[in-house]
Amino acid sequence: MKIFSLSVVLAPPSGASAVLSSASDLSSFSFYQRGSVAEFLTFFTKTVTERTPQGQRQSVQENNYTAHIYNRGGAEQLAAIIITDQEYPVRPAFSLLTKVLDEFITKVPQSSFSNPTSISFPEIDNFVKKYQDPRQADAIMRVQQELDETKIVLHKTIESVLQRGEKLDNLVERSNALSSQSKMFYKTAKKQNSCCVIM
Repeated sequence: MKIFSLSVVLAPPSGASAVLSSASDLSSFSFYQRGSVAEFLTFFTKTVTERTPQGQRQSVQENNYTAHIYNRGGAEQLAAIIITDQEYPVRPAFSLLTKVLDEFITKVPQSSFSNPTSISFPEIDNFVKKYQDPRQADAIMRVQQELDETKIVLHKTIESVLQRGEKLDNLVERSNALSSQSKMFYKTAKKQNSCCVIM
């Protein structure tokens, strides 16, 4: 079980999202892949966030990654997203997202949201380290019963989150946020994973 990245994102109901704070653990990748992986995780984070309605939680799988997102909305218009491997359990992931958003709101003034580079939220690094073991998130957040009452939408692929006619391959190809090296990493990873699919 592995957390790759955790982000707090400004997610207005219309328009582009903006990552306000993020942390990642890319130690399982080679040194030469880390830059491309980090770019792709940021791209994946923004794409899923912009396609998750306010007030909704959902999980989206893409290759070996699962993105769990909670778009809280409200006056702050914040969302939190965690990208993990497919073994990381859903309940602790959503517990952690709620905890991160609560902590972020108490430590970071809303007036700083317009200038993400000025935001200091070092706690997000601690969350990534501490909650690599999902039991840590679940033990602390056990009292939160709202997760049991909330419908969590599990999309089998990112394609089901994208708008009708959109394809992730096309978005990756057209994206200005990804370098050509990151685009090549995505294509190579997809090709390598496609050989392992059993029908």
